[in-house]
Amino acid sequence: MVTKRIYLSSPTIHGEEEKYVKEAFDTNWVAPLGPNVDNFEKEAAKYVGVKYATALSAGTAALHLAIKLAGVKQGDIVFCSDLTFSATVNPVSYEKGVQVFIDSERETWNMDPRCLEKAFEKYPNVKAVIAVNLYGTPAKLDEIRAICDKYKVVLIEDAAESFGATYKGRQTGTFGQYNAISFHGDKLYTRYYWAKSA
Repeated sequence: MVTKRIYLSSPTIHGEEEKYVKEAFDTNWVAPLGPNVDNFEKEAAKYVGVKYATALSAGTAALHLAIKLAGVKQGDIVFCSDLTFSATVNPVSYEKGVQVFIDSERETWNMDPRCLEKAFEKYPNVKAVIAVNLYGTPAKLDEIRAICDKYKVVLIEDAAESFGATYKGRQTGTFGQYNAISFHGDKLYTRYYWAKSA
């Protein structure tokens, strides 16, 4: 029997972080939001290069919000990367959409633009595409974006694992109409946020 808990990523608060946590408690801005969250959203949006950002509780929540904003309803088809964490595709199920998985290409292990193009030939009525940047490596985002634009389909970029990465000089988390970036300890830092491209 295991008696000692082993944390995946245990929280630690020291120095500046401790100061801001204390400030949130002292000013009663623990929930729902407050100046620290507002500033975090503004700084994150500025760093990534998008117009707006909204802090959420989890990357799954960010992707769920993106799916809702894309208008995915029961029976709608959403093309998804086939090599990803379940959180990428779970929100499609929450809205009773249908996931169609697009194969990965060998170079980045991300969605293969050639397979995506072929999928559009087979499934003409697609509501959205969720492209993932796996393990911090950007997908071929310009090619994927061009295909989505061609078919007038919403691109959602799951950049949860690629905050700070760039693709052809541009930050990931800026290629989709909706983008999710993670600050989770497993990924990068401590929280997730959702960003809407300009």
